[in-house]
Amino acid sequence: MSTATTERRSLYKAFAASLSGTSLEWYDFAVYSSAAALVFGDLFFPTSDPLTGTLQAFATYAVGYVARPLGGIVFGRLGDVIGRKKVLVATLLLIGIATFFIGLLPTHAQAGAIAPALLVFLRFVQGVGVGGEWGGAVLLSSEFSKPGERGFWASAAQVGPPLGTLMANGVLAVLAGALSEEAFLSWGWRVAFLLSAVLVAFGLFIRARLEETPVFRELEARGDRPTAPVTEVLRTQTRPLIAAILARVGPDVLYAMFAVFVLTYATKELGMTRGQAVTAVLVGSAFQVGLIPLAGWLSDKYGRRLVYGIGAVGGAIWSVVFFAMASSLATVLPGVVVGLFFHSLMYGPQAAFVSEQFTARLRYTGSSLGYTFAGIIGGAIAPLAFTYLLAKTGTGYVIAAYIIVACAITLVGLALGRAVVDDVDEIPATEGVVSPA
Repeated sequence: MSTATTERRSLYKAFAASLSGTSLEWYDFAVYSSAAALVFGDLFFPTSDPLTGTLQAFATYAVGYVARPLGGIVFGRLGDVIGRKKVLVATLLLIGIATFFIGLLPTHAQAGAIAPALLVFLRFVQGVGVGGEWGGAVLLSSEFSKPGERGFWASAAQVGPPLGTLMANGVLAVLAGALSEEAFLSWGWRVAFLLSAVLVAFGLFIRARLEETPVFRELEARGDRPTAPVTEVLRTQTRPLIAAILARVGPDVLYAMFAVFVLTYATKELGMTRGQAVTAVLVGSAFQVGLIPLAGWLSDKYGRRLVYGIGAVGGAIWSVVFFAMASSLATVLPGVVVGLFFHSLMYGPQAAFVSEQFTARLRYTGSSLGYTFAGIIGGAIAPLAFTYLLAKTGTGYVIAAYIIVACAITLVGLALGRAVVDDVDEIPATEGVVSPA
């Protein structure tokens, strides 16, 4: 077998491992997000005001984002020191166990205050796992690929969230449709969390059979692994880190709107059923499974920042249009699809754009820190802010203004960052701050 054929097979295996593992982890993360919007307010934070209960449920949703930097620091460091593969097995196992135990939790009616406390703790563990997952999953496929194809292959990790969201909402939709309201609230929602055990076992089987990336093997062979990667990133990679953080804010906020908060908005403000709201997100996520790798491929042809920037501008404009048109399933469904289309234009190139900001020896740590810190100021507080702003103002246009600001921040990040370069894996270890193109 030729060397080229062997390398191509390794690339396909890495793509499959990145896609499957990230999809399974995001199933775990997304099933919580949907449950927070649909049932957790009633089960764990009972109150006479439905919006207040939802606000408290989204507060635990935010905990998953706040925990991510810890995962990014711990696992990012390990990924640059001991390797990508070992860390990715650990993160998948961690988030799977946490999700399984959420399915076993007692509700507030059964255990009082200890129920939401345990929910917050397990959500925190989920966040730690996801914080360490993303950087490694991106590198798993991108470091096997050629520079001119990196946008497409790195998008494997980006397909994970919509595919995980699709699976999570699909399971919840089936359960909500097959069960009575009482049965779904009593035990039906738990099934979606307990299924995590089966899915994670499958993901572990795939990842355990994968080999280490060629870039890390080269770093290991020449003894060029960092001893204090977090400190080194903060000291020498300041501008790339800032660019990565800012570039991610817009996509995070747009996703929080059209895949998470829209469930609350559609059911509590527009009077749609849970099934209708979930259907809109399902359809939008299904389109994203194909749109994200397409956007990654387009970024290989036309540049990361161009495709990414079109998504940011389009997402900002569309948020205003959405609140002007949303009234029923007939308008919410296409509204969500288009919103997630613009999200895809940002999300597809994002993996390659962020990882290419950092030198090879610091890439896992740098990518993880950029990803996780952006999550705090982007995705973590967005559903909370949306819920609060809607309750105070009664209009969705103030939410659209919030999204516009987030997308503007992303454009600043793109301007600070550098464009793709062909020698990104050969940057000398002694290089300091990366200059933008």
